[in-house]
Amino acid sequence: MASGRVLVVDDEPDIRTTVKEILEDEGYQVALAASAAAAREARTRERPDVILLDIWMPETDGISLLREWASTGALSSPVIMMSGHGTVETAVEATRLGAYDFIEKPISLAKLLLTIERAREASRLKRENEGLREQLALPLEPIGSSKVMVALRTQLERLAQHDTSVLIQGEAGTGKETLARWLHARSARRGGPFVAVSPGSIPREHLLTALFGVEDANGVQQGLIERANGGTLFLDEVAELDAELQQRLSSVLERRALVRSGGAGQVALELRVIAATAQNLDTQVKAGAFREELYYLLNVVPLDVPPLRRRNEDVPELLRLYADFFANRDKLPYRHFPVAVQNRLRNHDWPGNVRELRNLVQRLLVMGNGDEVQLDEIEAALSGTTRTLRAPVSQAA
Repeated sequence: MASGRVLVVDDEPDIRTTVKEILEDEGYQVALAASAAAAREARTRERPDVILLDIWMPETDGISLLREWASTGALSSPVIMMSGHGTVETAVEATRLGAYDFIEKPISLAKLLLTIERAREASRLKRENEGLREQLALPLEPIGSSKVMVALRTQLERLAQHDTSVLIQGEAGTGKETLARWLHARSARRGGPFVAVSPGSIPREHLLTALFGVEDANGVQQGLIERANGGTLFLDEVAELDAELQQRLSSVLERRALVRSGGAGQVALELRVIAATAQNLDTQVKAGAFREELYYLLNVVPLDVPPLRRRNEDVPELLRLYADFFANRDKLPYRHFPVAVQNRLRNHDWPGNVRELRNLVQRLLVMGNGDEVQLDEIEAALSGTTRTLRAPVSQAA
C-alpha cells in the first residue's frame, strides 16, 4: 500500500469524492479543496506530498494559483494539473510554471496512480540531489579515532534514532553544523529538508519575516522555519537571537505551530530542531540574556563538541581527509604530510579548530610546491594564521 499525503483541488464535488476514494483505497491520506482560497489554506495546513490541481475553477483558476505559488517560492510539492478542456498552450504554460505533469479528464485510474508515484519519486530524488550537493561542499564529520570522538560518535548514533531536540555546544570552528547534517542524514527525517538558519547572517530588520514568514496582499511567503517542515531545522548560534525573537521561537516550539507575520491562522509544524552555540547558554540564562523556557526546549539533549586541541591525535587523520578532499574536488595536486609535519601540527593549539586545519590544508595544496609539505611551510602558514586570528581589531575613524 502507498503512503503519503495528496491534496485534491477541484470545484466539482463528484470529481473530488471519486479521486479521494480511489487514493484512500491505495493507502494515501487525502485532503480536499473546492477553490483556490481553500487550496491555499489546505496546502499550508496539510503539507501534501503531491497536489492535484484543476485548471478550470471559478474566481481563481488553477493556472493563476500555480503562478502564485511559483512566484512566492511555495512550490515545495509537485503539482499535477487536471483538466477536461486542456490545450497544448495550457499544458506548456503549466509546465513552464513548474507543474510536474498534466492529466486529462475523464481521469484514467492507472495513469493517475502512476503519475502520482512518479511525482513523489521525482520529488524524493530532487531532495536527495540537493542533499548530495550540500554534502559535496565539505566532508561529513565526525572524523577521528580519539576517545572523545569515539564517545561523540556513539552519542550521535543514538541520537539519530530519536527525534528529540539537540543543543550542540562547542567552540567556533568545531563543525557543529556538519554534525547536525550528519544527524539529519541518519535520522527518520532524512527524506525531508535540512534548513540551516544563521541569525547573525540575516539583517536584523529582515530577521522576523525571514524566520517566520509573511502573509500580506501579495500572498504568502514561507519563512525558514516553515520550510523545514517535515525535516530538520538547524539554528546556528541561537544565542544571537534578540529577546523578541527568543520569545516567538519559544512559543513556536512549545505549540509546534507558527503564525506568519500579518497572518491569522496557525501553520502546524512537524520538524526536529537542532540548535548550536559557542556560548555558554546556562550562564546566559542566569544573566537574563537568554530565555529560560527556550533554553529548556532546545536543550533536551546536550551535545558537547571537543576542541581540536583536546583530540590532537586526530590531526593526522584530518590532514589526510582534507588533502584527499581538496585534491579531488578542486583538482589540486595531492601533497603528503610527513611524520615530522604531522607532529608539529599535533602540537599546535588550533584556536580556529577543525575549520583552521581545513583552511590550512587547502592553502598548502594551492600555494605549495612538491609532493611533500615542508616544516618551513608549516611555520610560515601557522604564523600567518595566528596573526590573522589574534591581531587586535582596528577602530574605524
